[in-house]
Amino acid sequence: MPEYHMIDAAPTPVGPFCHATESDGWVFLTGQMPTFPDDPEAPLPEGITAQAHRVMDNLVLVLEGLGLSLADVAQCRCYLTEFERDFDAFNAVYKTYFGEGVRPARTTIGVTALAVGALVEVDMVARRP
Repeated sequence: MPEYHMIDAAPTPVGPFCHATESDGWVFLTGQMPTFPDDPEAPLPEGITAQAHRVMDNLVLVLEGLGLSLADVAQCRCYLTEFERDFDAFNAVYKTYFGEGVRPARTTIGVTALAVGALVEVDMVARRP
């Protein structure tokens, strides 16, 4: 049976879902938005760079709440509302979270809109060591 995880330190989900679902050592993290864990009603950070950092930091909070880290991530899916404009800036932030040679598989998709007016959302699949 899958386990459904809610992480106290992570942001309040923007919809009816948990922070992560786990089955047989695989952990599927719900896409995180650039919302603030301590104030879900606060305005989003301005611009793709600030939003990308907030999203990645939120994912780290979920991972840490599960006793995992970015080193346990096998795959990421990234969604950008302004793909052509923001792809390079997003990559500049993203690569600071993973070391050279230990970057997970990744897909980046341009989308027409995201919840709460976000510019970026990222979800992950991790594996328990």
